[in-house]
Amino acid sequence: MIALLVNPNNPTGESIIGAVQEAARAKGVELHVLRAGSESEIETAFASLVQWQAGALVVGGDPFFNSRREQLAALASRRAVPAIYEYREFPDAGGLISYGPSLTATWRKVGVYVGRILNGAKPADLPVQQPATIELVVNLKTAKALGLTVPPLILARADEVIE
Repeated sequence: MIALLVNPNNPTGESIIGAVQEAARAKGVELHVLRAGSESEIETAFASLVQWQAGALVVGGDPFFNSRREQLAALASRRAVPAIYEYREFPDAGGLISYGPSLTATWRKVGVYVGRILNGAKPADLPVQQPATIELVVNLKTAKALGLTVPPLILARADEVIE
């Protein structure tokens, strides 16, 4: 059984839940959804993880969670729950693994667009772009603390391995 942590205050929360539920069903994995929109609700959600004996946690991408990455990584470590996050800043803060768009590359694109607009381009004429740089970051220190061995294939594919 795995758990998914989402922020109920985020308008994309329900679509995240739907996508992860679909993936869990396809893999035959039981999924529990945890909702946390405040610091105290995060604590409560992690207490539920232990109660349900969750084997892993997926943390949905959310600005609120990004601002609480140290808290989330520390709680996952304290509760001995392997967790995956969307952004590389989580493994930097002690989380186990992240897989998602590079915020650095995304902000660079934003800067290019700002430059184009300041040089006279109309925002409506600029194409919508999706992130093109996806990063896999693994924190081996955290894996060791959790008693996990990261498969060599994952390490070989990782953009960064924190040792």
